[in-house]
Amino acid sequence: MKIIDRHVATGILVTAGLGVLILSLVLVLGNIFRELLNILVNNPDVPILTVLGFMALVLPFSLTFTIPWGFLTAILLVFGRMSADSELIALKSNGVSIPRVSAPVFVISVVLTLLCFWINIEVAPRAEQAMTRAVVDMATSNPSALFRADEVVDAFPDRRVYVGGKDGDQLRNILVFELNEDSRVSKMIFAKEGALTPDTANSRLLFKLFDARFEQRDAKASEDFSKIHQGIVMKEGVFPLALDKFFEEFQSNRRLSSYTLLELYSAYKQAEGKKRQEMLVELNKRFSTSLSCIAFALIAIPLGITTHRKETSVGFALSLIVAFSYFFFILMADTFRGSPAAFPHFLIWIPNFAFFGLGLWLFTRLAKR
Repeated sequence: MKIIDRHVATGILVTAGLGVLILSLVLVLGNIFRELLNILVNNPDVPILTVLGFMALVLPFSLTFTIPWGFLTAILLVFGRMSADSELIALKSNGVSIPRVSAPVFVISVVLTLLCFWINIEVAPRAEQAMTRAVVDMATSNPSALFRADEVVDAFPDRRVYVGGKDGDQLRNILVFELNEDSRVSKMIFAKEGALTPDTANSRLLFKLFDARFEQRDAKASEDFSKIHQGIVMKEGVFPLALDKFFEEFQSNRRLSSYTLLELYSAYKQAEGKKRQEMLVELNKRFSTSLSCIAFALIAIPLGITTHRKETSVGFALSLIVAFSYFFFILMADTFRGSPAAFPHFLIWIPNFAFFGLGLWLFTRLAKR
């Protein structure tokens, strides 16, 4: 039996490893383009090591999906091949039942479930925190990377900065809008050229402006252009951009996925209303998605055996259908996480109940043959 266990386990682990590698690469690149395109891809000033660092930090988020999906694909391919090559018939004729052949798969599924749970509650949240810190560090060590030509930068809560052109670290045709407490423009600065210098000791950026002109809006009628006061004109001057609010903005706008399990539970006990509902969904999501490996094992073994196919394309197509069906409910629960009427914290458990129920029924039927 050790030879059979080793044969099945090796096939599953090798195939799942390749599947996770390919799927992770696809999802990591997708996340890079979706999450970090504005900062990294279109900005030639960002070093390649920074891009690779961001890719490494995105990887844990992808693993929460690619590990179950790769495992599912491996089961379908391995058991489909064993069924097509009549290996299972030979084993049954020698008194080895399907449940016994499947034992290594369920052991692996439990191990992967624990691994996914650890990634969900600790690794992925800390990776997102590190990603946020990396963006903040970029603002202090390489501030020009935050600015792109012909775009408005809104990374500073009380400032809006428009840069018309960019030549390395040199910025051209600059407009700086200073906002009041009502988010209305209170002051404008026009400059032909400028350069940024980090002042880490005082937690700010020093914006050195050349050929600058200041305009002051009326405090009581900021929208009345007739009351604009022309300010000073300077050949060269330094305009500070405080980073305190920039840091506070990152901290206050933390996504729930960046909380570790203990942080999330602590915040949940103190939260109220919609925020509490969203945190409840996130808590349930951490546990529910971790069980996907066991759910996939239950349903993939009978599906892989009954298809009797060796072709990789058939196994991958089946895995795509099964994985999409499972994660569709996860995405729906995420979509309605702020709507208590949709009961999203229950909705997120539907795929597990459905797959466990259907998988047990199919597996029991297969075992009785």
